[in-house]
Amino acid sequence: MVKVKMFESLRGERESALVMPPMDAEAFHAVVDSRRSVRIFAEDPVPEDVILRCIEAAQKAPNSSNLQAWQVIRASTPAMREELAKACLGQPAATTAPELFVFVARPDLWRRNNRWTLEEFDRRGDMPERAYQYFTKITRIAYTQGVFAPLKALWFAIRGLKHATPREPVGWSDMRVWAHKSTALSAAHFMLCMRAHGFDTCPMEGMDSRRIKGLLNLPRKAEICMVVSSGRRTAKGVYGDRFRFPLSTFYQEV
Repeated sequence: MVKVKMFESLRGERESALVMPPMDAEAFHAVVDSRRSVRIFAEDPVPEDVILRCIEAAQKAPNSSNLQAWQVIRASTPAMREELAKACLGQPAATTAPELFVFVARPDLWRRNNRWTLEEFDRRGDMPERAYQYFTKITRIAYTQGVFAPLKALWFAIRGLKHATPREPVGWSDMRVWAHKSTALSAAHFMLCMRAHGFDTCPMEGMDSRRIKGLLNLPRKAEICMVVSSGRRTAKGVYGDRFRFPLSTFYQEV
């Protein structure tokens, strides 16, 4: 059973967070080992309140800059789910899932989110000085591009060498990386919350991003980060038991 724990937020409001039930190591490994490589989902849909709760959990994913440049889109109709499944190369987890969610990195929303953040902190009146400098100076430098962008990048490179400080964000590529990081963390929280409510999830291993952007009418600078299928778990799998490679193929010390 999933418990809900209440806690006080920094704003003094009451918020809820999912608390996973206790599980010993043997039971956990038994669950992992019993999972199929690709599961066939049950046909019944995920309840609406569960979906909204999991999206709220995704919003609470840790983010260093507090500018969450991501968006989650749900395929609400059977026709859209069918088209998305085709764009995901017809993977079994996409064709059998009753729910499909697309997590989109939106670096083009940084300017709007930065303005909203400044307005929110001004309304509260408790914004730290270092945070104010970050949101008013560094982010403006990062996403303001123009004919002097190469000179600006050279200036910050020289300044970083002189003062032995990490390179500050000076290009669109930095914002793109940060948006992907925020999106991936949010998708991970969404999937964990879904599983805590008893529903299985499966991220797609391949997809036609350009086709998906066309289906969802997304802007050019938006990028598909992850497509997640979800539904009630069943015992039946498509490819049988999952192969386990030796741990040495993944783990390395440097």
